[in-house]
Amino acid sequence: MFQPGAPAASPALQPDSVTNPLPMQRVELLDDPQEWLAFGRPCTPAGTPLAGSAADSASADPASTAWDSQVVLEGMHCAACALTIEDALRAVPGVVQADVSAATRRARVVWQPGRVVPSQWMEAVRRAGYRAMPAMDAFARDQRLRESRRALWRWLVAGFCMMQVMMYAWPAYVAQPGDLSGEMEQLLRWASWVITLPMVVFSCGPFFASALRDIRLRRVSMDLPVALGMAITFVVSTAGTFDPAGIFGKEVYYDSLTMFVFFLLTGRWLELRLRDRTAGALEAVMNRLPDSVERRAADGSFTRVATRRIGAGDTIRVLPGEAFPADGRITAGSTHADEALLTGESTPVARPVGSSVTAGSYNLQSPVEVLVEGTGGQTRFAQIVALMESASLQKPRLAQLADRIARPFLVAVLLAAALAAAYWWPSDPGHALMVAVAVLIVTCPCALSLATPVAMLTAAGTLARHGVLVRNLQGLEALAQVDTMVFDKTGTLTRDGMALQAVRPAGSCSAEEALDLAAALARQSMHPASRALAAAAARQAPLGRWQVKGLQEDAGQGLTATVEDVTGGMVARTIRLGSAHHAGVASDDSGAALQVVLSEQASDGALRELARFDLMEDLRAEASAVVQTLQQDGVAVQLLSGDRRGAVQRVAAQAGIARVQGECTPQGKLAALQALQVQGHHVAMVGDGLNDGPVLAGAHVSFAFGRSVPLAQSRADFVVLGDSLALVPQTVLLARRTLRVVRQNLWWAAGYNALCVPLAVVGWMPAWLAGLGMALSSLLVVLNAARLARDLPSLPGWQGSQPREGTVPVRPDSLAGSPPPQPLDLSKNPLEPV
Repeated sequence: MFQPGAPAASPALQPDSVTNPLPMQRVELLDDPQEWLAFGRPCTPAGTPLAGSAADSASADPASTAWDSQVVLEGMHCAACALTIEDALRAVPGVVQADVSAATRRARVVWQPGRVVPSQWMEAVRRAGYRAMPAMDAFARDQRLRESRRALWRWLVAGFCMMQVMMYAWPAYVAQPGDLSGEMEQLLRWASWVITLPMVVFSCGPFFASALRDIRLRRVSMDLPVALGMAITFVVSTAGTFDPAGIFGKEVYYDSLTMFVFFLLTGRWLELRLRDRTAGALEAVMNRLPDSVERRAADGSFTRVATRRIGAGDTIRVLPGEAFPADGRITAGSTHADEALLTGESTPVARPVGSSVTAGSYNLQSPVEVLVEGTGGQTRFAQIVALMESASLQKPRLAQLADRIARPFLVAVLLAAALAAAYWWPSDPGHALMVAVAVLIVTCPCALSLATPVAMLTAAGTLARHGVLVRNLQGLEALAQVDTMVFDKTGTLTRDGMALQAVRPAGSCSAEEALDLAAALARQSMHPASRALAAAAARQAPLGRWQVKGLQEDAGQGLTATVEDVTGGMVARTIRLGSAHHAGVASDDSGAALQVVLSEQASDGALRELARFDLMEDLRAEASAVVQTLQQDGVAVQLLSGDRRGAVQRVAAQAGIARVQGECTPQGKLAALQALQVQGHHVAMVGDGLNDGPVLAGAHVSFAFGRSVPLAQSRADFVVLGDSLALVPQTVLLARRTLRVVRQNLWWAAGYNALCVPLAVVGWMPAWLAGLGMALSSLLVVLNAARLARDLPSLPGWQGSQPREGTVPVRPDSLAGSPPPQPLDLSKNPLEPV
């Protein structure tokens, strides 16, 4: 993992070009503790990342605690490879935990510095036949580009050789008896052998290298049966070319071999490209920080340095199109920033001089100078990256099942091929070997190993782009089975504030004039009721008539001020805004919601009511559509809250929730949740993540909702970064779609083998067709998963966008099912914590 703000690297690791990859023969340079933050973070021995002062102290003394490091792997192709690397790492003393993902080709290693250093466990990976590189931005990208270029060249060579060999094989297919002389037929065989040889050496080289490595280490992987098939086909054809009168001289199979290799490489190359675009979306988010940045030197000039060299107190210049590499404050220039990763909201946010910027957001408009204030693992971006890395290496239950059966299945494939060859050998040895080749190729379980992880990672990448972090891939499977959704109220169904529900003017004062006059006073106060009035007034065209003088605020009661009409139409007036008692009018005992009263002091000292403002907790605009969508999809919705029963019932009525329970303690919420689980329900919990830890952990699957969630401490399976409640049902719908795709992939992989293996055993499937089937099976699995990379499922009934922060919608005068308003007691904060 690339961590901004890591200590400066040693000179050997800092080439002139910050994008040059690390020479792997000098991997021992990574044993320097100053380099560990560049591809890892301190954690507990159990693998839990440290936060706060604990992480700071661990960074100061790296050898004092365990470390969680991320590496990119080269040379692996399947689930069996992942198991081999895991076994090699876990055998190293001092390695506490090792998790390898075949889909992302990354590994997470938790190790103890007192017992082992990075070069030692990386050497264990090398001895297993693979190559590990630090998961730094430049290294990962460079490795991906090299792999893609090599795959393309192998595919091109295989395609050229296939076309040439088919040209030489075509006469044998169309010639009538006697048309081809023996000398001409032998010449065509030799020409095909010469053309096939470079393809076998270059295009098939990685398969043979992997197979030899497996034989040397006495293990099996998915490359072993494929390499055996290639070798048997080439050896049989070569024997027929050199000895036409021998037992294998009846027929050669260069055309089948070249077609098989071409189809296989086509499938792998397309699979590689698709995986970079789908499951690779996670890595694209994690690798969004720039490799280098312009830092101000002592003489005032800017020089480009590696991002990990910057620290708190530095001044950097960020150009348009670049990501901010650290948290900081703009000191020169102004711009707009794209903070979609951090909030889920794609609308650019204005960032003038003095405003703060966050690591991972993009500078969209103009160059700005930024004073760096925060780097390293304590930035929100670093926490997001840590969660995504952890999720990308998790193995869902279905993927673990595929991993467990991979090796036994490959052994069964080898035995089946041997038995098929033995059965056909007495009648035709050459045909017997080609039947064995077809069995080896067609039964390779690549599609089975990719069926689950590619779909899960694609869905996780799609959610990450829309502001939902998947902390637990297993949560996608659990979420697809949910039949009950339990919501918290404050900070979840409602925003952290209040909203104006209705304006009820008295006398000749209009609603617009009353709201404008009240807002003139409210803008001078930070009380939640005042902020709601000011925000509501900002949504209508301001009259701008009032100048406020001599404002006084009675804590918990209200505001008193003298206002003058700047247009000159009226004399100075004494205005009061606050509770009914403060305004000097009678209380409204008619019902429920919170209320603020605006009054004017007459010349005789009497107070005359001008208007009443009904306030309510700011229910999210999409809440009712969210509840309705969940219910239509068969998910029962309930509301559990620690707030007063009246307030909870009002919110539930507005959102359309029938089952409500208020005044719940955290233990009471957990007990209610467990009661649902005892009844056989699969329950999802949606909370603000701040004080719902026990109930979030106790649910089958959970969402932490709200920007204030400490990501490193959240116990939820999904973390909603943005401010849209609509992401919850969209995630449910995507999880169901993901599970359908996984099942389709598994059924396809199983059905393909059930159909093709018997055909190959009885000799009805040539090698080239077996290769085409193998390539298409893997490609179809990845293409099916790629459908999950589209936009999130739409939410019926909710087409609008979220109000921008700082604005509050004005509700209609009456809401169906809502109780009448209650008087506002400004002696208490109406926003009670839940």
